[in-house]
Amino acid sequence: MAGKPILIDCDPGQDDAVMLLLAMASPEELDILGITTVAGNVPLALTQRNARLMCELGGQPGLKVFAGCARPLVRGLITAEEVHGRTGIDGFEIYEPTMPLQPQHGVDFIIETLLAADDDAITVVPTGPLTNVAMAMVKEPKVLPKIREIVLMGGAMREGGNTSPSAEFNILVDPHAAHVVFRCGRPITVLGLDLTHQALTTPQRSRDIGGIGNKAGTVVQRMLEFYNRHDIEKYGSEGGPLHDPCTIAYLLRPDLFRGKHVNVEVEIQAELTMGATVVDFWGVTDRPRNANWLHKIDDAGFYDLLVERLARLP
Repeated sequence: MAGKPILIDCDPGQDDAVMLLLAMASPEELDILGITTVAGNVPLALTQRNARLMCELGGQPGLKVFAGCARPLVRGLITAEEVHGRTGIDGFEIYEPTMPLQPQHGVDFIIETLLAADDDAITVVPTGPLTNVAMAMVKEPKVLPKIREIVLMGGAMREGGNTSPSAEFNILVDPHAAHVVFRCGRPITVLGLDLTHQALTTPQRSRDIGGIGNKAGTVVQRMLEFYNRHDIEKYGSEGGPLHDPCTIAYLLRPDLFRGKHVNVEVEIQAELTMGATVVDFWGVTDRPRNANWLHKIDDAGFYDLLVERLARLP
């Protein structure tokens, strides 16, 4: 039986890179229809290259990678080299990938793939700024009924912001795109900082990954050791949070997560709180509930799953 069909939209980034590897290691459950990339953690030229590098590392050079939007819908691009390094995946030995970048624009690929599907057929998994997904919705609204669910990494409530005092990076980079997506009317599951900050790559967990003994485990350990240093210093925690792979883990093991159906709105007017995700967690307004807000993860179960799946890779 074929796995659940998914479209991945990402901006690798070490945590996106691990997300891609986790998805590639789970072909029984997930059928990756294609990978689109967006400018975010680093510029588009690097995110598309990094996605192709991860496909080769994961032993799946036949996957199709598409470059999407090089900038947000309205605002100038914000990147995060201070977190991810100059390449976006520092800790990985960069080379020019053999697998080609597809010539079609990522937004057009999203539209084409969704239009060819049955209604409620495809799960969209964005782990970067939501520019590509919003552009597809705006350019061709007929794609909306085709989306089964959007499972995205972004936003924050109790954790505040990690890029501004009130906004998480992915949403802040393109708040107008996030505004479009959260109002699209399709089922949305959100994994924000409230949840991902519970998934810490402690030194022991990093050693467990490196101890798998394959190339993927060694590379992931090196990438995460570079990536973790920023958040350990920033938060004073025993490890760095591993954000984006939580989306794939949710698709594989929803029992590891706990959430609540709530209303989420994105601030696009006030500069001071631009990109804030306003979560009506206690239902104090009459705004419609538009998102499944995940707020609790079994972090030990998550890392057990990650190690088990990475061990399947070359």
